[in-house]
Amino acid sequence: MSRSVGVAVLGAGRMGADHVRRIDRVTPGARVVAVADPDAERARSATAGIDDVVVHTDPLGALDAPGVDAVLVASPDEAHEEAVLAAFARGLPVLCEKPLATGAEAALRVVAAEERLGRRLLRLGFMRRSDSEYLRLREVLRSGRLGRPLMVHCVHRNVSSPPGFTSQMLVSSSVAHEIDAARWLLGEEVVAVTALRPRPSGFAPAGLADPQFVLFETEGGVLVDVEVFVNSGFGYQVRCEAVCERGAVRIGAEPGPVVESAAGAVREVPQDFLPRFADAYDREVRSWVADVRAGRTTGASAWDGYTAALVAEAGVRAGRTGSRVTLTPPERPALYAPRE
Repeated sequence: MSRSVGVAVLGAGRMGADHVRRIDRVTPGARVVAVADPDAERARSATAGIDDVVVHTDPLGALDAPGVDAVLVASPDEAHEEAVLAAFARGLPVLCEKPLATGAEAALRVVAAEERLGRRLLRLGFMRRSDSEYLRLREVLRSGRLGRPLMVHCVHRNVSSPPGFTSQMLVSSSVAHEIDAARWLLGEEVVAVTALRPRPSGFAPAGLADPQFVLFETEGGVLVDVEVFVNSGFGYQVRCEAVCERGAVRIGAEPGPVVESAAGAVREVPQDFLPRFADAYDREVRSWVADVRAGRTTGASAWDGYTAALVAEAGVRAGRTGSRVTLTPPERPALYAPRE
């Protein structure tokens, strides 16, 4: 493709608006041509200052707008499946924020639809695969110089949970990132999950089991533990340490910038995911646009989204029952091999 890629962005909330800005300002070879959101005023606000962009309240209207070559889905989770299938029906490449769909059964429908096409059109937005620290961690592990990985320790903390956030969502929404990261870093599937719930924080909303401790076992015998705490009250932190036979490698432990004033020196902690992963999102969208221009699809796939949903559902069952839940990894379709 010699001209700029015309992108329709579905969803103009915080994530969608940030992607509109990203495509317009920091992504060479792409332009926003349509934005859809049920709140037309919010969509107009997200596109302020951008020429030749149309606003729709109906996602399908945005997909059919003139000049649309590709679709970025940043709408609420429950709208992802319909939007992706509509893009497939039009032969449009898609970058979809995670999750792929609301559960493994729905995600499998997306996989089946893409298999019928006979080619990959979807890249799933597991942005940690585009983060410079995670990329370096994977490089170290894949080099073999530290020996085989034995354990991976993960921390995932948020300042506070949004309204309506449930105990199950600590795993299905938050820990979903660690599920994909572990599979990607280790090149192994998860075969068992245990989820433990300590006494809840006094700052967690009533009825929310927060924090939680989730333990994954991989087919090769690696243990991956995740502390997820979505009402930490102080900042957004994502950390990962891989312990190998001959050493360990850690990311995310570096403190934030130091602010000096008459009151003293204070280290700042990011308050949400956007500043922490801003560079990863930029890198991800630029890579996706380059793929669209080249007529290919790379990155996390619909199959990765389906597998993450399967593991997350097992984690939710483990947390509910207090028992270890085993999984049999499904056979990977030829369309999604080899794994990236």
